[in-house]
Amino acid sequence: MMDWTDRHCRYLHRQISGHALLYTEMVTSPALVRGGALYLLDHDPAEHPVAVQLGGSDPTELAQAARICSDAGYDEINLNVGCPSDRVQSGSFGAVLMKKPDLVADCVKAMQDASAVDITIKCRIGVDDQTPANTLPHFLETVANAGVRQLTIHARKAWLDGLSPKENRDIPPLDYELVYAMKRRFGDLHLSINGGIASLAQAKTHLQNGMDGVMIGRAAYHQPIDLLSGVDHEIYGGAPGPDGADVVHTMLPYIENHLSAGGRLNQISRHMLGLFAGQPGARIWRRTLSDGAHLPGAGPEILLRALELQKEEREKCRT
Repeated sequence: MMDWTDRHCRYLHRQISGHALLYTEMVTSPALVRGGALYLLDHDPAEHPVAVQLGGSDPTELAQAARICSDAGYDEINLNVGCPSDRVQSGSFGAVLMKKPDLVADCVKAMQDASAVDITIKCRIGVDDQTPANTLPHFLETVANAGVRQLTIHARKAWLDGLSPKENRDIPPLDYELVYAMKRRFGDLHLSINGGIASLAQAKTHLQNGMDGVMIGRAAYHQPIDLLSGVDHEIYGGAPGPDGADVVHTMLPYIENHLSAGGRLNQISRHMLGLFAGQPGARIWRRTLSDGAHLPGAGPEILLRALELQKEEREKCRT
């Protein structure tokens, strides 16, 4: 979710669900420790609960990065052992670490010693020619012995050679049953499932099948109301969530503060394009934002105009 779940995206999603755990885009330990890119950890207090996802493979450097993230106030630090991109592979982290469970164990031990918050892992069921039914249990046992109590498992293999990151999200077959089996086998671990989940109904099915949590990425980004507005009510027993128009109005003070600090409207509005996905007027909402939000001086009036046009289109469909 690099370049997607930035701080503006997370603030938006928090307006839709007060309970869902939010994750940052992946931040690399070299960027924090060697590059001093601490701005990557900027976040609004309203985002909590929020986890930072780290990429790296050097235990000493990851420990330093974990300390920085802990001091920055994050609720959880998640080690990425699932990303298959060439950039990540060249840095010897991400999904390639599925082949090195002992190194992952060393990394999380070092991170735990340096951090005051939980260290968790996001992984795949396997990579390349591994047989997941054999290698995944070994991986889970190894990291559990290192003290990890919580993992999110993307229920697909990653092919590190021959498939692009996008293809790795779609082509390798999903094996939800294997992930369910891991929950039965490792009952003391908090295991969440990820991959191919496109609705809240599907998420609830995974929970009913014994999983402790469900992670949803791109579907929640493209259809935030459909995926997130029911979470507080249907999963946590709270009040029903807001609709798209409610969220637009809730975001206005945040947007005005961002603009007054020298920011641009499209830095936030690009994350709002899917607020009316699947609803009448969704197209004119997206087009109005896309055409106007990047212009010099663009402000909340663009959003309000887009909302007015969306409402008019919705009313036409009713008559």
